[in-house]
Amino acid sequence: MQRTIKQILSVSRRTDIPAFYMDWFMDQVARGAIDVVNPFNQQVGQVAVTPERVHTMVFWSKNFGPYLTGRYGEQLQAMGYHLFFNFTINSRSPILEPGVPALDERLGQLRQLCRRFGSASVQWRFDPICHFITPAGAIETNLDDFEAIAAAAGECGITTCTTSFMDRYRKIERRTRDRIVFVEPSPTEQEKVLLNMEQVLAPLGIGLDLCCEKKVLARLPVKSTINAGACISGRRIMAVHGGRVSQRQDSGQRKTSGCGCTVSVDVGSYSLHPCHHNCLFCYANPACDRRRHQ
Repeated sequence: MQRTIKQILSVSRRTDIPAFYMDWFMDQVARGAIDVVNPFNQQVGQVAVTPERVHTMVFWSKNFGPYLTGRYGEQLQAMGYHLFFNFTINSRSPILEPGVPALDERLGQLRQLCRRFGSASVQWRFDPICHFITPAGAIETNLDDFEAIAAAAGECGITTCTTSFMDRYRKIERRTRDRIVFVEPSPTEQEKVLLNMEQVLAPLGIGLDLCCEKKVLARLPVKSTINAGACISGRRIMAVHGGRVSQRQDSGQRKTSGCGCTVSVDVGSYSLHPCHHNCLFCYANPACDRRRHQ
């Protein structure tokens, strides 16, 4: 008899639930279903959330402090759910990410996640790589702290770093007007950046994966170990937690750009759950945009 294929719950690409909305999420889990707003047609659907239906909850965050303090992970494990974590840790500069905690605090959270839930369940995302022009006219990046973050991740037993270059959207240009100007590095510069990152990570036992960077990946030297990535990998989740999840590629993600994510059900809402990190490069719905239009 085959074991039942269960769902992966993505919590969430649309906002930062671990940082801001865990009480809401736990209330939904307690009632056994989550109402989800379709971002394209605004219709509300319902996702069943029970241990019989959900194999693993994949949490995405830039600040796992509230999640750890509230011991939400331990509560969910006691209910019968497996956990996986996508932790985005970029530089310490407050220019691009004004609402995230200090870098040292975030690295402390990374250590706690790995200690309490196992480093195999934690994936580090350095995302996105940004190049920008300051009001003073200087061209800067957010890569200054990459080596320090990588060293801390290596000490924690992290084996994968996932990255991509920033995508420019009109909403981002409106948001950053009179502040900074994002620029797209040339293909040669992109290749140089990635190979330098690979060189930093290799001695630490950390592989570098690319998210939605099919064209960039094709330009890299054959000898490079950089791979196409999957922020949600059914194969990796089964290797960590056993059981069965679907191996189908997620058609709702950017497959043509190189997204390798396994199918999952994303919860959270762009409209109902604005993110208070207020990152300048955010493609979603940061709270600063909502205030601007009120």
